[in-house]
Amino acid sequence: MTSSSPEVNARVARGTSVEADLGWALGVVFRRYAKAAADALNDVPGGPRGYQVLATTVSEGPKRQLDLAAQLGVDRTVMTYLLDDLEKTGLVQRQADPTDRRARLIVPTDLGKKTLCDLERRLAEREDSVMGSLDDGERMIFRMLLQRIAVQADQIDPLHNACVLADENVDPADT
Repeated sequence: MTSSSPEVNARVARGTSVEADLGWALGVVFRRYAKAAADALNDVPGGPRGYQVLATTVSEGPKRQLDLAAQLGVDRTVMTYLLDDLEKTGLVQRQADPTDRRARLIVPTDLGKKTLCDLERRLAEREDSVMGSLDDGERMIFRMLLQRIAVQADQIDPLHNACVLADENVDPADT
């Protein structure tokens, strides 16, 4: 187990410093992760939202534009502009829905699939830098425990759009 200095560990264990505060720790880790993720996604139209669109259409297959907006919690007008930008860069295509001529399916292009692989690699590198003080076993346990807490918290107070949370907590001037 990798740890910080004995003095910091002793202060944290006694609860006599800010490092012992859960809110402080969550905020610091979230801020570091949000900045690192934003850096990894800086050349994707729409940043994290563009990444979510691309990841969803690659992993789940084509989606109707309105369904995608609802799933990701993105206003449908904002989704239209976001898709325009993603389409201009060749990452996705709008195709007619064969079951409803009024609807459009959002389909990833080959370039979009290749780009997603690169983005996932870049995000994994940034994640590694954020969790650098933990070994592989500790990372797995941390993820498992954090996911369990997050699922319970989301049941109590559902988050419909992770980008809103990121937008509320990261000042662009800090990046």
